[in-house]
Amino acid sequence: MSGRQPDAPVPRPVSLQRWEHVAFVHWRYPVAALRPFVPASLDVQQIDGSGWVGLVPFRLVRLRAPGLPAVPGWSTFPELNLRTYVSDGTRDGVLFLRVLCGRRLVVTAFRAGLGLPYVHAAGRVERDGTATSYEGDGTRAHVIVGTAEEPDPVVASLTGRWSAFTHHLGRLWRVPVEHQPWPLHRARLDRLQTDMLADAGLPLPEDLPLVHWSPGVDVRVGVPRLAGR
Repeated sequence: MSGRQPDAPVPRPVSLQRWEHVAFVHWRYPVAALRPFVPASLDVQQIDGSGWVGLVPFRLVRLRAPGLPAVPGWSTFPELNLRTYVSDGTRDGVLFLRVLCGRRLVVTAFRAGLGLPYVHAAGRVERDGTATSYEGDGTRAHVIVGTAEEPDPVVASLTGRWSAFTHHLGRLWRVPVEHQPWPLHRARLDRLQTDMLADAGLPLPEDLPLVHWSPGVDVRVGVPRLAGR
């Protein structure tokens, strides 16, 4: 398990979904290298003395509104996000730098409603024995899944995140999420090809990444609110 519990429950979610076959690929970055990408109202969070960037591909399953069934064939699709880790002084969370999503309607809703950097891109996620493959819009990754583990505090902090921040229409917003602690496995990258770091304007990382994998969690997404609330 990830070792981190949700900040608070989401009693009235606006969306229910499941995140499956999730890979966490994390690189250390100097805080100064990330500062230009983060709104002034947020701090680049230092974890173990560094800023971090995460590349997180997964399959989103059974997307639906509360009380309604998932739409067969539409409610399951791949997603790949590039993110860094931030704090508003009260809560920590993630700031998305770029998100590739397999559903145009979802992309339009998040771009128009919250200013999130969603981009439509076809892709796929395949599980084969102890390996999971991800592919989409210039990114190809092959992750070899190892044994389950109890993560150290650094990994727990990087994976256990309950808020997504976005700066939209001159205001800082926070989207709360709730799910059970991540069941995590050790993993290694057998192959990675991606343009996402360069497309976001990030320098290439100098160190090898930390790699983990999870079979998935059920997720409740709450109503966006102004940060600090």
